[in-house]
Order: sequence, then C-alpha cells, then structure tokens
Amino acid sequence: MAVLNRFAGARAPATFYSSMFNYYALWKAFSSSSLSSEVDLKSILLSRSSSSRPDRPMDRNVQWVFLGCPGVGKGTYASRLSSLLGVPHIATGDLVREELSSSGPLASQLAEIVSQGKLVSDEIIFDLLSKRLRASEAKGESGFILDGFPRTIRQAEILEGVTDVDLVVNLKLREEALLAKCLGRRICSECGGNYNITCIEIKDKEGRPELYMAPLLPPPNCASKLITRSDDTEAIVKERLRIYKETFLQSQPVEDFYRRRGKLLEFDLPGGIPESWPKLLQALNLEDLNHNQSAAA
Repeated sequence: MAVLNRFAGARAPATFYSSMFNYYALWKAFSSSSLSSEVDLKSILLSRSSSSRPDRPMDRNVQWVFLGCPGVGKGTYASRLSSLLGVPHIATGDLVREELSSSGPLASQLAEIVSQGKLVSDEIIFDLLSKRLRASEAKGESGFILDGFPRTIRQAEILEGVTDVDLVVNLKLREEALLAKCLGRRICSECGGNYNITCIEIKDKEGRPELYMAPLLPPPNCASKLITRSDDTEAIVKERLRIYKETFLQSQPVEDFYRRRGKLLEFDLPGGIPESWPKLLQALNLEDLNHNQSAAA
C-alpha cells in the first residue's frame, strides 16, 4: 500500500490509449512512402476529429516514465512502483524479448538487431507498444509506468502529443557498476525470476568504500536453473552503452526535453535495492507501508 504524493493530475487514461493508437497511426502513415494496409486513414482522421484532449479529471492513476542506461535498474524499480501504486508497468525491453520468443513476423528481424546491440527502430517499438496498450485497455487498466520509452526526442514528442506525463525519473549509475551489473544478470529458466550473481564494490582513490551493491541471489529451487540473457555478453553490453551515449548525449536529449518541462527527477542510485529503494520513495514523496511494517516486525 502506498501513500501518494504530489505527482497527481491530468488525463483520462482510456483516452490516452485510444489517442496513442490514432496519433501513432497518423505519424506512421505520413512518414511512410505509402500507406500500410493496416492503417485505415479515414477512420483515424474521423477518430482524431473528436476531442482527443478532453477536460482533465480530478483524479487518475499516475503516468510516469523511467529513463536510464541499459542495465541501470529501470525494470526493477518501475515494477516495484507498479505493484505499490497499482498501475501497469510497460517495459519496451520486455516487449522486445516477448516478441523474440514468439513466432511472430518481427522475431527474426529483432534477433539480428539485438544480437548486434543496436537500438530497435521507432516503428517496431510503436507497433509493440500499441499492441501492449490495446491489451491494457481491454483489461480496464489505467495509468502507466513506461520503462525504456521514450528513448528518442521523436518518441517523446509523439508521447507528449497524446498524453500528459506527470513525472520522468532518470536513474543514474556509474558505468563500471553498470557493466558489472549487466554481466551478473541471470534469469530462472522455469519461473522467469530475475537475479544478479555479482557483488559490486567500488572504492574511491583512497581505498574507501564508495558504492556497494550486494548480489540478488536466487532461492534454492531456482539456483540450478539460471540462464544468461543472450544480449548480456560483455561485447554487446559495451556496444549498448556506446550507442546509448551517442543517442542520448546529443544537443537535445530526452532528459533535456523533460527537464525544460519541469518533469525530470534525476536520481543517482546510492547502491543496491536496500540502499536505493527507501531513498527513491523519499524522492517521490511516497511511503511503502507494507515495507515499513515488514521492517518493524
């Protein structure tokens, strides 16, 4: 259970989902040399002619975005907040991996992209995200915590056109810790649980402890079933970090896009989950009552 906070406000969630489909379909149609057979432009225009930005309700679930380098822990903290606040956690990385494990038409194309550590194109990301949002709408979900999206100015502008993001959390961690963290990630092949076998200890020039991240070890029943993600080799991780820097550290990065709008919260991870989670909650003006009660027991 959570006690919330200053980040309230803005738009009807169901309208966001339908607006997202329409806005993206228009962008896709006009940015392509020819219209896709999946895009019924007439119906899109008719839908867009209705009010796509209605009056704001007094209350709705949060609409947050998590940014950060590959492996920084976006999924870990976004999923914890998703459970705490009762909103869906939508991770584009998970959407890509789900598509890779399927027999869908994008699987082989994505396999080649991921194996080279490259970024997935806007068009593929929007296709996967739209599919996930349609599923959310069908289940009656509202609000969202987006993880790994938007990752380009173009995506941020499209998202800005269809909904009001309340807050963007930019997680930061030193590069040597990021590399070690990615190489230590493991997944249980049976239950899908995520773990990390690496103990990260970084010291300053005087040899004093500066950053400590304890391993997140699996329970005994998962220990013999751990596998490494195919994209967690040292070469691929380094390439992902290099591409991330080239993409985001330009003159108008996504962070600056949201900073100018007063929506960016920069959060330097002080360590592992035990050190970082309480401080992140404090930065968000949230309280995890279940966590507090467990700690006091």
